[in-house]
Amino acid sequence: MRPAGRTVERSGGVRQNAPVTLAEPPPPSPPDLGLSPERAEMFRARLERWWPDLYEGLVMLYGPERAARTGAALVTQAARAFARRRDALHRRDLDRMLRPDWLQDPSTVGYAAYTERFAGDLRGVADRIPYLEELGVRYLHLMPLLQPREGDNDGGYAVADYRQVRPDLGTMADLESLADALHERGISLVLDLVLNHVAREHEWARKAREGLLRYRSYFHVFPDRRLPDAYERTLPEVFPDFAPGSFTWDEEVRGWVWTTFNSWQWDVNWGNPDVLVEYAQVVLDLANRGVDVLRLDAIAFMWKRLGTDCQGQPEVHAITQVLRAVARIACPAVVFKAEAIVAPTKLLPYLGEGRFTGKVSDLAYHNSLMVQVWSMLAARDVRLAAHALGSLPPKPTTATWLTYLRCHDDIGWAVMDEDAAAVGLTGPGHRHFLADWYSGDFWGSPARGLVFQFNPDTGDRRTSGSAASLVGLEAAETPEEVDEALAALRLAHAVVLGWGGVPVLWSGDELGQPNDPDWACEPGHADDNRWAHRPRLDAARVGQRHDDTTVAGRVFGTLASLIRVRGTLPQLHGSVDSTIGPVDDPGVLVTLRDHPLGRFAGVYNVTPETRVWPGWRVQELGLADTVDALTGDALPWSDDGDVHLPPHAALWLTLPSPERV
Repeated sequence: MRPAGRTVERSGGVRQNAPVTLAEPPPPSPPDLGLSPERAEMFRARLERWWPDLYEGLVMLYGPERAARTGAALVTQAARAFARRRDALHRRDLDRMLRPDWLQDPSTVGYAAYTERFAGDLRGVADRIPYLEELGVRYLHLMPLLQPREGDNDGGYAVADYRQVRPDLGTMADLESLADALHERGISLVLDLVLNHVAREHEWARKAREGLLRYRSYFHVFPDRRLPDAYERTLPEVFPDFAPGSFTWDEEVRGWVWTTFNSWQWDVNWGNPDVLVEYAQVVLDLANRGVDVLRLDAIAFMWKRLGTDCQGQPEVHAITQVLRAVARIACPAVVFKAEAIVAPTKLLPYLGEGRFTGKVSDLAYHNSLMVQVWSMLAARDVRLAAHALGSLPPKPTTATWLTYLRCHDDIGWAVMDEDAAAVGLTGPGHRHFLADWYSGDFWGSPARGLVFQFNPDTGDRRTSGSAASLVGLEAAETPEEVDEALAALRLAHAVVLGWGGVPVLWSGDELGQPNDPDWACEPGHADDNRWAHRPRLDAARVGQRHDDTTVAGRVFGTLASLIRVRGTLPQLHGSVDSTIGPVDDPGVLVTLRDHPLGRFAGVYNVTPETRVWPGWRVQELGLADTVDALTGDALPWSDDGDVHLPPHAALWLTLPSPERV
């Protein structure tokens, strides 16, 4: 048993001016819920283990007095959820406690989709499980499916009720049945949990508009423009085109409401511990439906501090630490994924840094990798990517990057000025080039993306588009152009799948689907061209997936092969970091992963021409005797003693394994 008290340094929160040392109280006693002796002992053991993290996070947020009260409420919630948890989920908890690196296994490859666009409804998703298995998917992310507001709802991110599924998709019972079916086939279920805001129609906001002070305090409401104006001096605009500003006057609530994203998405006030308790209950309820991973949407924006951009404040990580501790006590099979699309240097804290190491999210999006893959393909030059990716500090071994080539969102060209300058570029100039290239406005570009959210004040433009359209497959007219686009697409996917962590494919990319030409025709979509790269899964292409004379068949077969090989390579375990090898040819990127079973090297020619990898460098890196795990072939040595890489070559080099010989 842990001692009854220990010291906790209270620092970093908005409430305190200096560190304070205080004695941590013992965990509160959970209510008697009639558990079996074995289950009761299990709960007590978890509570002893995770109470220090829970209490520490609460102290950072609210101070010791409110931390004790809020902690007791959270423990009671966790105990009740634990008592309601089904036997199959208790077994899942035990399996994952015994194998805490389950998420980091190289066989874990994800797929993300809107339910209705992938399969119609939740029952349709269950029917498509064999399709996912065929591709090699072990992690299924269904985009927002909890009840949103009617009309415009930001693709489902304006949630009106966390306790209900959208009626056109099914019911909570259908969600639970789907989770069970996925679990039986070894697939984890991932759902979004929007933490920064709720829809204006949500019960909390409705009660605030009715004048209930308890619920008014769930939001940031100001009687006049004095504080909103002060905050907006340092706040960036997320949607400058259709939602300028960060505050909206609401006549019913008689105040200016903080609305970072849209006027009908009200930011919640995490400075109120009652809000944290409410969200903890949402986490526990979804966990008991069988959800395995919760994507913490808009996590960076949750805490507000005057004079900052109100993103990534220390309290954001304290909140995550508390929610994670609650989940570890009641439902440890559940993990958190941080959706933080921030500057590369600000990514690492979402996986845990300093006092938060090992205590916050288990997954975070590697936005920088995604941007740099597209940058390399457009510039046909790896030097910026090598510098930017090589400058990132190592992540905690217990946490994992989520890698991706595309997602539901647009691409923001997050190239840091310092990184660009280090390789002789300017940040604004390169961002401008990428936006031009991928919208097809740069001479010679085959890309067919769309400009999203042009900001006239900064000149920034973001880009919408499917992977096939951005890589040039949509525009290809000759067999040679198709071959080149497919080779570039294979290369891009190989970089993402060969980086480590959990790679996730966006629905339709596995079939080479282009932008949806009718994206603006559906109600509510005309003002948001991101729907161009969210097409409904093409049934005809699904039927062609085994026909390698078709584009769909070639793309599907290539991805399935990459995924299959990936699952055999222990070097791609998510605990290992990728590092960047020396750049000898500006068209060739080399990534290295040093695993106890041997070195892995990803070698990628990002150009449509043959490039040379010096033989002396291959020798220096200890890779002379390696084989390409993707083909089983030895290195393509030439008579001059160098390795000549074909256009858009992608090699995964390892020493021959006795198990595979």
